[in-house]
Amino acid sequence: MKQYILVLLPLPLSRIFTYEVSSDAFHLAQIGIRVAVPFGKNKIQTGIVVGYTDDVPTEYEVKSIEFFLDEEPIITIEQLKLWKWISQYYMCSMGQVMKAALPKSFLLESETTLVLKEDSIYSQEDLTDNEFLIVEALENKAVLKIEDIMSITERKTVMPIINNLIAKDILTLKEEVRERYKPKTENFVRLHENYANDNDLRTLLNTLERAPKQKDVILALFTLRAKYGDFIKRSVLIERSQSSSNTIKALLDKEILVQEAFRIDRVKSNKEKGSELKTLNTDQQKAIDNIKLGFENSKPVLLHGVTSSGKTEVYVRLILEELEKGNQVLYLLPEIALTTQLISRLQNYFKHKVLVYHSRYTTNERLETWNHILASKEPYVIIGARSAVLLPFSKLGLIIVDEEHESSFKQFDPAPRYNARDTAIVLGQLFNSRILLGSATPSLESYYNVKSSKYHLAELKRRFNNVLMPEINMVDLKQKHRKKKMKGHFSDTLITAIQECFENQEQVILFQNRRGYSPFMECNTCGHSPQCPRCDVSLTYHKYKGQLRCHYCGFHTAAPTHCASCTSNDLSTKGLGTEQVEQEFKELFPNHSILRMDLDTTRGKNSYQTIINQVENQEVDCLVGTQMLTKGLDFRNVALVGVLNADSMLNFPDFRSHERCFQLLTQVAGRSGRTNKRGKVLIQSYSPDHQILQQVSVYDYHTMYKQQVEDRYQFKYPPYYRMIKITFKAKDITRVQEAANWFYKGLQPLESVGQLLGPEFPAIARIRNQYLMNIFLKADKKHSIASIKNHIYKVKSSFESIAPFRSVRCVIDVDPY
Repeated sequence: MKQYILVLLPLPLSRIFTYEVSSDAFHLAQIGIRVAVPFGKNKIQTGIVVGYTDDVPTEYEVKSIEFFLDEEPIITIEQLKLWKWISQYYMCSMGQVMKAALPKSFLLESETTLVLKEDSIYSQEDLTDNEFLIVEALENKAVLKIEDIMSITERKTVMPIINNLIAKDILTLKEEVRERYKPKTENFVRLHENYANDNDLRTLLNTLERAPKQKDVILALFTLRAKYGDFIKRSVLIERSQSSSNTIKALLDKEILVQEAFRIDRVKSNKEKGSELKTLNTDQQKAIDNIKLGFENSKPVLLHGVTSSGKTEVYVRLILEELEKGNQVLYLLPEIALTTQLISRLQNYFKHKVLVYHSRYTTNERLETWNHILASKEPYVIIGARSAVLLPFSKLGLIIVDEEHESSFKQFDPAPRYNARDTAIVLGQLFNSRILLGSATPSLESYYNVKSSKYHLAELKRRFNNVLMPEINMVDLKQKHRKKKMKGHFSDTLITAIQECFENQEQVILFQNRRGYSPFMECNTCGHSPQCPRCDVSLTYHKYKGQLRCHYCGFHTAAPTHCASCTSNDLSTKGLGTEQVEQEFKELFPNHSILRMDLDTTRGKNSYQTIINQVENQEVDCLVGTQMLTKGLDFRNVALVGVLNADSMLNFPDFRSHERCFQLLTQVAGRSGRTNKRGKVLIQSYSPDHQILQQVSVYDYHTMYKQQVEDRYQFKYPPYYRMIKITFKAKDITRVQEAANWFYKGLQPLESVGQLLGPEFPAIARIRNQYLMNIFLKADKKHSIASIKNHIYKVKSSFESIAPFRSVRCVIDVDPY
């Protein structure tokens, strides 16, 4: 008897597929188990069993599954519920959520390989040159991949050649499914059983008198056995005995030592002893009591605590309580840089109970973390960036979203375009767990939820040890330029303050929210500026590499020596980036060291940790960087923060620019004076009297909030209205315009729910040779968002059925901010 299961595939398709399972194997088809299934022409895909059905679809042939990949489910029922919510709310397919959630090691795909047919008959005269090269290669090597054929023939289009060889009955195609995950192993050695008793051992040492290095290894082995037991790491033994691999190999060949490979955990800490918890002050204890009051009322809690008020210690106490109950804790952070600093701090408290999950981890490390959370009965605190919200929790007691205001929690590309903070709240509701959001500068949406009584508010208004908040002063760049008191981009006020810090052996942070040397290069003769050939942006000059680079598509070219338009060699750079700040600092302070922290210097897996360690160990005097610096980093010896130019953040074309400017400047100011001495902040600006800068200077969050929410209400922006952005992308500008205009007409009935804006080209209308057009829908919250989304789905479905628009990609982004 045939039985049928529903299988979810990691594809951008809105449907779930039905597959056939034999009655004998049906008991293996548990919900949450991976199965290998045929999909398309000769392809094998990894799917997840999500249900059972008796209704057999008639629109396609139902195929049988190939085989089961798991004995136990690798995802939970709660995860499937969360995936469904993300799919519905953010208007994407569940397959896209699945692909984003699962580590790549779980997603096995078949690989096409080529093999010669047995008993195939051919002659060289019947083959073209390229066909002969392929056949000759297959005679020497039994199996070839498509990439190998491309390399052999030096062609990108090879399928016509392969199809000819198949037609001539010379070769055939095979599909192979390969496991991506490889366990990490390490070699351990022990003494052979032949030398278990003392007499045999004494005889052995006597025979090794002529091989002193080998004897040293055996003596070192005995020293280490007291600490590690019978099996000793080969690398540890080599180091302790000051020998080499060749010496160990000689002992293995003589069967004096025995070697075995053991599987090593990539992600768990080996720490077994934790440090004592710090004593909380009165303000922190009151905050904890207030937070627990919110938890008792089953509300998410917003902890509004000024920078360096000790929010992390509050989190630590709450985490400890949950771990003692046997619950898991999710600790979400916006930036990997912050994750690296927090890991060691939490490991000091919670030892091996700390797991980490973020994009800098390898696929194998992520898979091991996944399995620990899924299979282990031990409670863990899981620290991670936004993707950690998709992990397979089983007993989730507490969710902490630190720096909840950060835009890094929002995924922009590819789908699902979810916000991890909002998703974490839904996840918490699924598990009935406690939810705590923390920030020194809460997002307007979260603070609005406090005012609407959806969230409970707890506050920490003073810094730890009652240290005063940093003194913030404005530096008027117009006056400084007029009085000729500038050296490059450094005012005399900033230079004097930096010198004072260095005299007191204190550190300095310089903030400039743009990487590279300068945003563009310009010809002083004709005004020409090099542009990206793929995007409508100027190329950024990177002096360190001698390149012009596009920060949107990655295009780069060597920096020109003369103008491409008029051949003049009178070229100059305009604007300021972190590389230029670094160079000017070295010219002004040649005897002091500086490090740069931006995307260019933090691409390596451990680069964040290296930079943070150097600053913490006071190996550098100054740290210059972009917004990475603003995200909760804790440097104890920083006494001065200098903002080189605050105006670029104020004048950004975004309805949140003023809010984000306040948050960035307040957060970067908070890196100063975090121990005993009051810190100092200097903000250089051409408009120091701007209301946002004045509010930053006195830490007036509440006035900023009142003014911004009033503006949002007037101009129909969140939190009063919901926003949906629909973007159209294609290489043909005319086709994009036609598609966007057609879609807009289909959406016109929605004008009654709020505002329908567009279609309009964005500020950067072409990226990666694709032209973009946007339609914005602002919907009043009193209208049903579900019916609005259903209408958009219907329009999109009709749009995708129109042949001329098939080359146009339509992207829907819910809450695009």
